[in-house]
Amino acid sequence: MTFGEQNSLSESYQLLDKAFNSGINFFDSAEMYPVPQRAETQGRSEEYLGRWIRHRRIPRHRLVLATKVAGPSGQMTWIRGGPQCLDAKNIEEAIDSSLLRLQTDYIDLYQIHWPDRFVCWYVPMFGETEYDPTRQYCSVPIEEQLDILSRAIDAGKIRYIGLSNETPYGVMKFVQAADKVDGLSKIVSLQVAPALAAPPLTHTAYCAALLTLHWPSAVIMRGMLMHLIDALLNVTALLIFLLAYSPLAMGILSGKYLANDGDPPDARLNCFRGRYSEGESRYNLSKAAIKAATKDYIHIAETYGLHPVSLAIAFVLRHPLVASAVFGATKLWQLQQVLDACHVKLSDDIIAEINKVHSAFPNPCP
Repeated sequence: MTFGEQNSLSESYQLLDKAFNSGINFFDSAEMYPVPQRAETQGRSEEYLGRWIRHRRIPRHRLVLATKVAGPSGQMTWIRGGPQCLDAKNIEEAIDSSLLRLQTDYIDLYQIHWPDRFVCWYVPMFGETEYDPTRQYCSVPIEEQLDILSRAIDAGKIRYIGLSNETPYGVMKFVQAADKVDGLSKIVSLQVAPALAAPPLTHTAYCAALLTLHWPSAVIMRGMLMHLIDALLNVTALLIFLLAYSPLAMGILSGKYLANDGDPPDARLNCFRGRYSEGESRYNLSKAAIKAATKDYIHIAETYGLHPVSLAIAFVLRHPLVASAVFGATKLWQLQQVLDACHVKLSDDIIAEINKVHSAFPNPCP
């Protein structure tokens, strides 16, 4: 999501080269990327990724490519006029456009970036925690969305279907609807974003997020870990895996924004200040709980001789149902920090300290 904005084409190639040569094979993008979103750059992240695959002659079967279709948006008018809804026409056009930008014949994991579901229902997200009944609107039935996605699978354009930024209730409604649609045995994924990951969640909280679905195959959904996630505790899990995005909370958990030498001017929360409302609404150090939780997590890392990045990434990866941590890096040394973190194992004592902080600040980034 930084390729084409913070990162030039050559810088993106360097990051992708290092990631791939280090064993990373899963790359996640979206039609609206890079961020902050604007008409002049829309689609560049997919384009840069596709150009890298073609120029480096990477065998397609060695990669797992994921991307997403933008949901209803009154702001991004340059994407299919809004889009105002996720009907069959919008989804089909988005898939075809992503295939062209990625220069590939198929997408491994295709996700609905944020919900457009149910008649007269809206979904609070991106920092919102309360449901506002005055914001109801008419939307496209889930069955229509699943039908066009199923047809895209039959056509060989996509292989698996995922959800993003969904609520527990929304997940279960998709499960219910999927039972009525033929050809959805390849729905796979649940991708959930840790709210303030450093680690943002205790083991119990992750179980609440992961013990969710009973679909024909594993379902990876991405989304905010909302306070209603406890509603999933009593649902049986079967082959459901989690992709946790923003495990460093937009870099906050690295500690760089609290360093003695001041905020790095080229960090995303600084160089895009006032232009990236979705990120700033969640990850804002002016909020007392976020700053306090971050300091406590960094203190734990220092106490046990770990880098804060290692603490956050290792915590996310330690759960057996986490398929991967979806992270971003704009510099090679940042990528190396994450790679190093993959080899870190957290002791029971560290986990106990983490759980104490989580109990004190259970949801600092809603």
